[in-house]
Amino acid sequence: MDQSPSPVAAKPGRIVSVLAWILALSLVGVALYLGWREWRPKRTPAPAARAIAQASSPEIETSGDSPATLPEFRVSTHLQPTAIPRHLNYHTIIPNRPGVDVRDYTVDAGDSVFEIAQKFNIEPETVLWANYEQLNDNPDTISVGMELKIPPVDGVYYEWKDGDTIEEVAGRFEAKPEEILNWPGNQLDLTNPNLEPGSWILVPGGHREFRQWIIPTIPRGNAGVSRSVYGGGACEGGYSGAYGSGAFAWPAGNHSLSGNDYWSGHLGIDIAAGEGAAIYAADSGVVVFAGWATGGYGYMVMLDHGNGYQSLYAHMSKVAVGCGQSVGKGGTIGYAGSTGNSTGAHLHFEVRFQGGFVSPWFVLPAP
Repeated sequence: MDQSPSPVAAKPGRIVSVLAWILALSLVGVALYLGWREWRPKRTPAPAARAIAQASSPEIETSGDSPATLPEFRVSTHLQPTAIPRHLNYHTIIPNRPGVDVRDYTVDAGDSVFEIAQKFNIEPETVLWANYEQLNDNPDTISVGMELKIPPVDGVYYEWKDGDTIEEVAGRFEAKPEEILNWPGNQLDLTNPNLEPGSWILVPGGHREFRQWIIPTIPRGNAGVSRSVYGGGACEGGYSGAYGSGAFAWPAGNHSLSGNDYWSGHLGIDIAAGEGAAIYAADSGVVVFAGWATGGYGYMVMLDHGNGYQSLYAHMSKVAVGCGQSVGKGGTIGYAGSTGNSTGAHLHFEVRFQGGFVSPWFVLPAP
């Protein structure tokens, strides 16, 4: 008798076997997935994002009936932003705005009113007007160690007198009353702008006339110049001699400035010249002043060129010519120094034409 299983009996066994395989494969897949989940690197949120997430979703702790307390948040100073970084610009542009306070300045060796004014970006007249008691409108009277007042802007620094009024002071210096009232450095009460005598105020934009300290133009004729007034180098006049060509040359070997330029308070230029350097006649002429001069010029020479021009050379250490002497263009007339009112060796050079002052830059050749 045949003992093999029937097809009907074998079919359920095969189904069970297939299902067992499917279950086993499923379990292996789940195990592999869970293993991969554990193995893969975890993404950590950026510190800044964590801080924001913690701040937006704080965990509030409660205890019994006590009210809920907010957690303490601490912001790290080392958060690294994930945004695009911004390039730093280390070149900061500082606006060039003047201050409002009057400053003190100590005169140093080689200083001039012109150079001090340039240093503080104001006009040299402003320096003279602010220091009238010391300089007396003469830029050559500065000396090493002198303390000067330096206004922050151009104008007149004025000491208030008994009986002064805002309107009267403004009119005197050709300014507007509101400019005095509104200048913050004056610290005036607009409702009651009273000032005590002795107080100092700034008149912005104000100006006044100068008191000029000069040696007059001396002709080669009978000048009648008084030595007691103008100094021992004054010549009596009545001379004849060389005439100039009208074409000037530099009176020193150096062709650059060393101090004051030509301006309303300084009617000449200061040419760089070391102690003892030769000083030359800028054009041919006759000596009409040779020696010591008053007014801060020190040892000085003046030449009359006989064509309407005169030239003046000051602060010399030594004079090498005498009254009435004819000199040719380029001839040595003295040696540079720092005599008179001077803070350093240089040549003060002036040019006059028919009694009036001319900027030397108009007649000197280009340096």
